[in-house]
Amino acid sequence: MAKDPVRVLVTGAAGQIGYALVPMIARGVMLGADQPVILHMLDIPPAAEALNGVKMELVDAAFPLLKGVVATTDAVEACTGVNVAVMVGGFPRKEGMERKDVMSKNVSIYKSQASALEKHAAPNCKVLVVANPANTNALILKEFAPSIPEKNITCLTRLDHNRALGQISERLSVQVSDVKNVIIWGNHSSSQYPDVNHATVTTPAGEKPVRELVADDAWLNGEFISTVQQRGAAIIKARKLSSALSAASSACDHIRDWVLGTPEGTFVLYGCLL
Repeated sequence: MAKDPVRVLVTGAAGQIGYALVPMIARGVMLGADQPVILHMLDIPPAAEALNGVKMELVDAAFPLLKGVVATTDAVEACTGVNVAVMVGGFPRKEGMERKDVMSKNVSIYKSQASALEKHAAPNCKVLVVANPANTNALILKEFAPSIPEKNITCLTRLDHNRALGQISERLSVQVSDVKNVIIWGNHSSSQYPDVNHATVTTPAGEKPVRELVADDAWLNGEFISTVQQRGAAIIKARKLSSALSAASSACDHIRDWVLGTPEGTFVLYGCLL
């Protein structure tokens, strides 16, 4: 029996992350290869033409799982009936800017969107905040949407988690899928602390601790940590744009594991309100 479509909101959908994210959702990367979706895409009025272009491309791609597309600049229309909300829209971080620099600019954005979600989203809507500073934006959203359960408001730490997995994978020349259980302490910012003390690698001889296989505490306690901490800034320096593809992929990972669960013995990370 076919499943009912899940309505997924993406704010800032005409932007870089949104453009990378919506085809992943439509292809089943976020909610599974058998889960139909209806995409709700929201952006600001100056981006309306670009947003319509994204909608045209989604139609042209003929995704079998995509059962409908709502493209709008109206927050109420965008939020009506959504089951999952991925909050990508926000003031963009530019080269040389810290996340605190964009904080005040995002308050008004999240105030209006939180109000629309609270009043018009489906009951038990799951919310993921991607736009930086993600932790603070999640708190702002909670303040202006008090009826949404706190457990349903999360922010993206998975990108840092995945960056750490990628660094270990490259260091050991193993598949990234064989590395698991890295922890990221703190905010999604340059003050975060990647922790490999519980991380393992699946080998032909069984699971082995990352620290044992790397056998280089100086690297794990130094270059590894700073590389993960500064990865976002390094990408901005290289691309002159912030992370988009990796952020979109990590958002899909976050929602997929939240909704569908993780394999036994594997844990992943997301920011939540306590």
